[in-house]
Amino acid sequence: MGDLTKLAEEIINYQKKHDLTDASIAFGTHLSVEKIHNIKINKYNATEDDIRRINDYMRDNK
Repeated sequence: MGDLTKLAEEIINYQKKHDLTDASIAFGTHLSVEKIHNIKINKYNATEDDIRRINDYMRDNK
């Protein structure tokens, strides 16, 4: 995972740990599936709001 952003790595590791799809993360964060996927492949720079939503979701759903 050499060229992944820290956020992308955190999402991927969270998904592996909890056996979740991009759709599951999108539903929980109220972001689009495309946005989650693009964050993971470094095609989209997440906004502060995106980062907050993702971090809140991962923190609240351990």
